[in-house]
Order: sequence, then structure tokens, then C-alpha cells
Amino acid sequence: MYAVIKTGGKQYRVVAGEKIKVEQIPAEVGTQITIDQVLMVGEGEAVKIGAPLVAGATVSATVLSQGRHDKVRIFKMRRRKHYQKRQGHRQNYTELQINTIAG
Repeated sequence: MYAVIKTGGKQYRVVAGEKIKVEQIPAEVGTQITIDQVLMVGEGEAVKIGAPLVAGATVSATVLSQGRHDKVRIFKMRRRKHYQKRQGHRQNYTELQINTIAG
């Protein structure tokens, strides 16, 4: 059984037992959270597609860790104009362990 969930403005295809990294969710490590924005649930040939969400479908997950991704380096330069700009960015993430898919 799999589901397509929406969190942090992005969509993820998840399966029970899978670990995923999503945009940061304000939750303590070790707590269980419920994601109710389920766009699609599928099991074999049977597929339920929501309009926009599947009614009554939920995905439960456990927060494994909070962290930051590797640094993304941004370098801008205009040739012959003596212009160089360096910038870096590290995005926060939450690592989730998908427990069950109901729906």
C-alpha cells in the first residue's frame, strides 16, 4: 500500500516503513504525527484519488530527527564588471519514519 502526501508545499510518495526527509515540521524527536493531507492512496490495482484530498485517509509517522541539509553555494559574477557575490544556504529538514497508511 502506498500514498501520495502533501507537506511543506511538496508531494511525496510514501510506503509504510520508509524514511523520508521533508520540510521542517515543529515536532519533538520521537513523537508520532498524523498527516491528513493525503492526495492519493493505492493498493495494487485499486487506486483512490482525492479531489483534492482523499476523505478519511491519514498517514502516521514518527519523527526520527531534525537537521539541516548540506550547504548550497550560490556564486554570482558579471564578467569584466568587477562584481562577485557569494552566498550560502542550508535548509532545515525533519526526517520521518512512515508507520501506517489508513484509508
